[in-house]
Amino acid sequence: MKKISTALAICLATQTMAEDADRGQTLFVTHCATCHGARATGDGPMVAVLSVKPADLTRLNATNDGVFPIGSVIRRIDGTNEVMAHGGPMPLFGLLLDGPSDVVLAPDGSEVIAPEA
Repeated sequence: MKKISTALAICLATQTMAEDADRGQTLFVTHCATCHGARATGDGPMVAVLSVKPADLTRLNATNDGVFPIGSVIRRIDGTNEVMAHGGPMPLFGLLLDGPSDVVLAPDGSEVIAPEA
């Protein structure tokens, strides 16, 4: 029985992770790809009109000593850590994430409050 429970838990977790990935992809295409590009390399169709080139998101780990900077990413997206580009901040998406909040642990163990998408 324990093996069945473990297998079921793994299957359900895998399904949830796949659904989260699909939701994340949809959010990225809707809100980020215009500037960051379809492959998240910073080459979106709006890059020509921006005074600061969008970050290559595929290199976040490499540019942060191999650690994904979850806290910085969350603060950048929700607007608590603004980015100056073409004379103004990166669009603030925190207002779109007005649901309940969740606590995410950063690699250094610090807690970051993140709105649920």
